[in-house]
Amino acid sequence: MAGAALAGCGIRATPVPVDAGSAPSRVACGVRGATGDPTEGASEVRIALVCSGRVVDVRRRLELPSGDGPRDRVALARLLLAELRGDPGEEELAAGFATAVPDDLRVAGPAEGDEPTALRLSRPPSALPSFALAQLVCTFADTQLADSGRGVLLGGPPGGPGEAPRDDSELRRYECNAALRTTTEAADSAGVPL
Repeated sequence: MAGAALAGCGIRATPVPVDAGSAPSRVACGVRGATGDPTEGASEVRIALVCSGRVVDVRRRLELPSGDGPRDRVALARLLLAELRGDPGEEELAAGFATAVPDDLRVAGPAEGDEPTALRLSRPPSALPSFALAQLVCTFADTQLADSGRGVLLGGPPGGPGEAPRDDSELRRYECNAALRTTTEAADSAGVPL
């Protein structure tokens, strides 16, 4: 009887036990509505998290800095980075979301001589784990941190006073695109040097 049932779906019976692992599972990669504190003044923000081998946006409610000056830009970048570094919420975890952004990653404003919209990371973007760069770029690209074309200007730590600039710290313009969201190797060639 079992052989007939299996034959009907194109799978042939075999006398040898086959350990092919557990059955594939499908993760929803979705949560309903925005998570976070529904306080007055909180804005809905897209936060890019990792789910099923790709970067997917979730919506969270956050109290954002109100200005658009240089200090406000850095405050916004730090707030968003903190969201990316933190563990996903309960509902997000249940839906299969995770983060690849390192706990020790930091962000600062532009170094001397940088474009005013530049953001400097505590490690070079090329040294970030798979999908961490995509999470940063795709989260920042949906805010005032991006330029009019939704590009984000990121670089690694600049050299200290009197030091030569580090090769891996140059500023690059990144865009949140399908390749960056879905391919772990895309970060290696992402970004356009200034």
